[in-house]
Amino acid sequence: MQSSRFYKLLIFMMLLLGASTLFAQNDRQAELERQRRQLMSQIEELSKLRQNNKKDERNVLSQVEDLDSKIKTRQNLIKVTNSQANLLTQKINQNINKISNLRDELEKLKTDYAAMVEKSYKSKSSQSRIMFLLSSESFLQAYKRVQYMKQYSNYRKKQGDQIKERTELLKQTNNDLIKQKEEKQQLIAQNREEQEKLEAEKKQQDALIAKIREKESTYVAQIREKQKAADRIDKEIDRMIREAIAASKKETGAVATKVEKAGEMPTFNLTPAAKALASDFASNKGRMDWPVERGRIYKRFGTSQHPTLPNITTYNSGVEIETAPGSVARAAFKGTVQQIQLIRGGGYTIIIRHGNYLTVYQNLKNLKVKVNDEVSTKQALGEIAVNSFTGKTILKFLVYKDSQRLNPEEWVYNM
Repeated sequence: MQSSRFYKLLIFMMLLLGASTLFAQNDRQAELERQRRQLMSQIEELSKLRQNNKKDERNVLSQVEDLDSKIKTRQNLIKVTNSQANLLTQKINQNINKISNLRDELEKLKTDYAAMVEKSYKSKSSQSRIMFLLSSESFLQAYKRVQYMKQYSNYRKKQGDQIKERTELLKQTNNDLIKQKEEKQQLIAQNREEQEKLEAEKKQQDALIAKIREKESTYVAQIREKQKAADRIDKEIDRMIREAIAASKKETGAVATKVEKAGEMPTFNLTPAAKALASDFASNKGRMDWPVERGRIYKRFGTSQHPTLPNITTYNSGVEIETAPGSVARAAFKGTVQQIQLIRGGGYTIIIRHGNYLTVYQNLKNLKVKVNDEVSTKQALGEIAVNSFTGKTILKFLVYKDSQRLNPEEWVYNM
């Protein structure tokens, strides 16, 4: 009896440990599936945008950058899908072991149950039970024998229920195993397709790179010219922000011509209402809305190396978001339109103030707001123009705290 209890306890502990591991694996599998779907969505978005903008693409550099982004995304997709397949392999092996343990347990339960049935059959007559009771030496012993018969009957019923339960669990585990094997095969097939697409994209990229290397000096000159134009626009935006800061000092009665300390960046003077708005803006870091309804990051914030020209690096003061032609820019957070200016080579630029924080939307046309307008989150600001260099519909989005540039990717949700 003790060995039987120990065996059951051991099986229970193994099932409990297996359940804990299974929950952790299910969470990991759900996260991998979320990543896989997100990457597939990004690839689909890249394909759509490239199809929409293909007729307007101005140069090979733009095509290479697109392919580089798509290749990296597809490589991540293959990596995530491989992780899913490996996790499924672990679950399949665990279920195979679980099925083996359940079969052993079920066999023992059936053996025990058969022995009980045989024993019960031999003493099933009411006469045998009465004689068993009448042969008691005392009333207390007779009472204990009645209790024993009840417990024996209950134990037999419990054994029968356990056999049904383990049989159903075995059936469910078998079904799970079949489903997991099918899912694994689907993932392997998808990865094979993605690998073929990746190889085709790499060949296409190699052909474009060969074209670039034939006229490398020409393309390097184009990149440097573009960087000069971007730097000029950045200086203009910085000037606009300094003007806004000076205006804030004037509004609050501070001396507008006050010279900042050496090395100190100019900052806004804030009213109580502006302080509250700035606090609200800061508390939403990482949760702000995208400044477009649909799009993908074309150029990230900061310094980056060109994908095909290793000696060329560029700097981006914000993020550049590619979207479909005709799309509109929208406010990432509530605030007030501080300034609007048409900048040569950069379309209209709108600066929205949120206390001592600013969001900047560059390369717009057909504006829908004016200076001093109060805007709400997601309110349309204007149509995004086609970039003159790439032929793409590109919005440049910047975030400032006072006169300091910040990384927009840290402020916008899932950017």
